[in-house]
Amino acid sequence: MDKTYTKEEKRGRIRGIVGAASGNLVEWFDFYIYVVFVAYFTKALTAPDMDSGTQAIYVWGVFAASFFMRPIGSWVFGQIADKNGRKKSMVISICLMAVSSFLFAALPTYEQVEMAAPFLLLLVRLLQGLSVGGEYGAVATYMSELGLKGQRGFFASFQYVTLSGGQLLASLLGVIMLAFLSEQQLLDGGWRIPFVIGGIAAIISLLARSRLEETLSSEDIYKEESGSLSELFKNHWKTFLLVVGYTSAGSLTFYVITVYSKTYLTNMGVDSKTVGFIMTASLFIFMLAQPVFGAISDRIGRRAAMLAFSGTMAIFIYPVMVIWMPHFSYSPLMVALLLIFLMMLLSFYTSISGLVKAEMFPPHVRALGVGFSYAVGNAIFGGSAPSVALQFKAAGIESTFFLYVIVMLVICFLCSFKLPKEPEYLKHDH
Repeated sequence: MDKTYTKEEKRGRIRGIVGAASGNLVEWFDFYIYVVFVAYFTKALTAPDMDSGTQAIYVWGVFAASFFMRPIGSWVFGQIADKNGRKKSMVISICLMAVSSFLFAALPTYEQVEMAAPFLLLLVRLLQGLSVGGEYGAVATYMSELGLKGQRGFFASFQYVTLSGGQLLASLLGVIMLAFLSEQQLLDGGWRIPFVIGGIAAIISLLARSRLEETLSSEDIYKEESGSLSELFKNHWKTFLLVVGYTSAGSLTFYVITVYSKTYLTNMGVDSKTVGFIMTASLFIFMLAQPVFGAISDRIGRRAAMLAFSGTMAIFIYPVMVIWMPHFSYSPLMVALLLIFLMMLLSFYTSISGLVKAEMFPPHVRALGVGFSYAVGNAIFGGSAPSVALQFKAAGIESTFFLYVIVMLVICFLCSFKLPKEPEYLKHDH
């Protein structure tokens, strides 16, 4: 570690990173419960006269719709984070997630309220999207600002350690509940339990976040242009477009590999319990890999890491997903190894996802710039991935979907060339 820090300064910064990361874990756990238990609440919350394909498209459409709330969430919470401090923004976002999780658990079924049920499902999911939209920018900014000089890649990687950890815990909860409850019990209302657990976890996280130290200076708080969307687009629009460019491919690939692959493997004929084990094991390894790849980025630079991600992923995603996985579908071990291989390539991006954005914006619009660019890329390309993939599948051209992913990765590769070899911001300790 850098010798300019006192032991107390190091401990204080690490405590802050842990506090922010723990809340991030809960936020994403609550968000991904939807993905893990979607098969069990689909019939309860949609019209019984729908065929299974239409029901699937609707619930994954709701999943995609929640992403369109992220730009709004990032704008609202980005303003709060840049004007009133990162801590306040993170506290409010976790409160909103707690409320929306409890509301999800209490959703009435289609049998009880008919067409109001799918509408209420959409409404509550939009609230979760608003919360997560606000979460990303504030947490990425906070952890990047607290990260020790020369090791920011390593420390910032814990944002995705906890993000993937949230996915992992959601997946693990699915495995545990299948061990104690039958599929019929989950269909009959057992799917509500995870959302109650998520709401309780969010309340506990709120207590941890209330003790965080603020990183935004009083000088930046009092700037008139702090957290201003007009300031972002007037003076930093080129940076914003660049960040959206490489975020779009990163988000799309992330959701294909960590979310849609679950549906993809099931459609290949892999048993649902086996898929649960594969996803849990793969996500665990993916989570552990983040600090390693974050440390690598500290050595090779963010630009090189982004080029490595986009270049290698563009080469391998089609043969792995379209050729090798179906070929080895009989072997859970081979499927898991192929999935882990893609996750390692993805880690070049995810480990520095927040940091590579934070280093592009000045402090007074950093949370807004990071969060809004991420949210826009996610809304258009990331969250839509499962729904778009299912549309390709319904048309009988599922493999073509991965060509679309490759095109986005090529765009990301070109955008990565525009990244500076040395960051303009957060280069020196603040």
